[in-house]
Amino acid sequence: MADRASEKARRYHHGDLRAALIEEGLKLIEQREADHLGLREVARAVGVSATAVYRHFPDKGALLEALAEAGLARLGRAQRAAAQAAGGGLAGFNAAGRAYVRFALENPGLFRLIFANAPGHAPSDWNGKGSNDAMQFLRENAEQLVAARHGEAAARLFALRSWALVHGLALLLLDGQVQADAAMIDAAIDARDFTFAPAGLP
Repeated sequence: MADRASEKARRYHHGDLRAALIEEGLKLIEQREADHLGLREVARAVGVSATAVYRHFPDKGALLEALAEAGLARLGRAQRAAAQAAGGGLAGFNAAGRAYVRFALENPGLFRLIFANAPGHAPSDWNGKGSNDAMQFLRENAEQLVAARHGEAAARLFALRSWALVHGLALLLLDGQVQADAAMIDAAIDARDFTFAPAGLP
């Protein structure tokens, strides 16, 4: 315990308090609902005063927004890693979908927080300005798979429908509305059998 406290003290000394607060917040968010997470609790976990926290986050909403942004970055990295491991292309797109659902199941509190506190990430925001890594990944891959044959409008629609599928499936699983094993999840998100996909999708 003393070693952990001293490490936190060193982080604060070196100016990494904001990062430390986010790190602890991400841990705590899986132990309770976001509504029950307080700045003082996060401050205690890091080992600093509440006043120090307010220098970085003026209110709870600012902290939750930062946690959501960090969660989106993690989700994007997980999807990119899964896609690369699968070799890219359609196989990579499907692997990224599985990674999305897996991320939700492994991080339910963070997953719910992300989409409650991170507005402005719809596929219609196609110019990429201010988009997060997960959104950028979806946009890039939809363009690669669909845009060349069917145009950007079809790619946007494909991205939206693909996102709706994996997001809806993730929420159904989290809420206990459906029971599905890995094989069923794989089949559900396979873009080759995605009936909404434009004709001619490889």
